[in-house]
Amino acid sequence: MTNREAAVPEVLFVCVHNAGRSQMAAALLTQHACGAVTVRSAGSAPTDQINPAVVTAMAEVGIDLSDQVPTKLNTEDVVACDVVITMGCGDACPIYPGKRYLDWDLPDPAGLPLERVRPIRDQIDAKVTALLAELNQPDPSSSGHR
Repeated sequence: MTNREAAVPEVLFVCVHNAGRSQMAAALLTQHACGAVTVRSAGSAPTDQINPAVVTAMAEVGIDLSDQVPTKLNTEDVVACDVVITMGCGDACPIYPGKRYLDWDLPDPAGLPLERVRPIRDQIDAKVTALLAELNQPDPSSSGHR
């Protein structure tokens, strides 16, 4: 059974390095969704490690990113997802019909000190919470029958 048949939406977060914004968004959505959403993250040009200030900022809210590794964006990830959220990857993200694309305009935490990463984390958390509420709404085009 696919996730679509099981009515579990898949969300892909994409940023350039997959070391900050997309990692925070994926971790926050995973935590808030409690299994109701399948979450992925990737980067168009991933770096070799998660931004240390991002790891610390997320640890402050009880999320451990210390074992996460940036991942390269691939076509299969985009094809598998229902919603693709870009965060500064520009034209590097492939476009496929039938996918919902959102672009979240957020500052890049690369090179920023912890006190400037926290507000970015909080902005992402607010966006993720709103997205989750939207994803949990019943589809009005669905009659509820299979």
